[in-house]
Amino acid sequence: MASTLHAEYGLKRVINASGRMSILGVSAPSDTVMDAMRIGGQSYVEIADLVNKAGDRIANQLGFEAALVVNSASSGIALSVAGIVTQGDRGRSLRLHQSPIAKNEIVMLKGHNVQYGAPVETMVFLGGGRVVEAGYANEGTVRQIEDTVTERTAALLYVKSHHAVQKNMASIEETWALAQKLGLPLIIDAAAEEDLQKYASCCDLVIFSGSKAIEGPTSGIVAGKRDYVEQVKVQLHGIGRSMKVGKETTFGLLQALDEYLDKKDTSAQEREALNVLLPLGDLEGVTVSIVQDEAGRAIYRARIKIDPSLAGIDAVQAVDGLQNGEIAVYTRDYGARQGYFDIDPRPLLGDDMQVIERRLRELLLLKGGN
Repeated sequence: MASTLHAEYGLKRVINASGRMSILGVSAPSDTVMDAMRIGGQSYVEIADLVNKAGDRIANQLGFEAALVVNSASSGIALSVAGIVTQGDRGRSLRLHQSPIAKNEIVMLKGHNVQYGAPVETMVFLGGGRVVEAGYANEGTVRQIEDTVTERTAALLYVKSHHAVQKNMASIEETWALAQKLGLPLIIDAAAEEDLQKYASCCDLVIFSGSKAIEGPTSGIVAGKRDYVEQVKVQLHGIGRSMKVGKETTFGLLQALDEYLDKKDTSAQEREALNVLLPLGDLEGVTVSIVQDEAGRAIYRARIKIDPSLAGIDAVQAVDGLQNGEIAVYTRDYGARQGYFDIDPRPLLGDDMQVIERRLRELLLLKGGN
């Protein structure tokens, strides 16, 4: 079916070896998730009731006081900020960006103000906030966060992501203790995190992607303290109207979450699957190793390191060659300019791993003449 649709619309086959990436559609939901979307989409429901019942179910499953389904983790940031800076006041929410808000500064570590496909600070601004950075790109301490707080500070924002700087940064626990000391709410952006229950005791609001680790449809979850979630709900009648969630998406996410919480750990099998790529290390100028995710998650990837003086091709050229082939292969290429790229096994389907190995070998032999 997929190949038929690709042909009908003139699309190339894509192999996603980069992870849960939005530019490739994030994830491939299961048949049962798609069935739930179909059944939910073909039925009528009172949306307000669905919003409340779905949120209650998710909150109960994850151990939070309350939760809300949103259309993406990005909108979750904007809506969470809007809820806090307006304090859930309906009038101020409806006039967001029209009426001045005195207390709208969102303090975050400089090393967390990242570009993940859109800048974090843009989502904060969309929600009526203004980012104030604390610390430096290579150092962010609790003291530096506290020194940045003023009477205009509305909340602290912590980004838990591989995109963010990991070195010399205050921990979530330290930031939570500071937030409590200062009487400020703490928002955690945990879009791609896999442990959905660990944040219930250390934040006021947390944001998850519904389509990354959970492998549901494009969606997000905002969970946390009930008062703050209720403030976020008010935004559904303001900026949230442009971010509304279809009923089919909500049903699909609920099914995906059920499956995710019952999912067995497959990291060992995923790591084993990477062994197919290890023989590429026999090629001149190529080193292959297996590395763990930078953020410490149980995710393993194959790292292909290329010495251009020996291989006749550098990592950037290899990445481009893979993407621009008859079958587009997307790798995790953040380190390409430093001479390496990674292969993430989690999104791979069917014979994807074998195709990747064959394409890499063809590129390296063609350029290097080995």
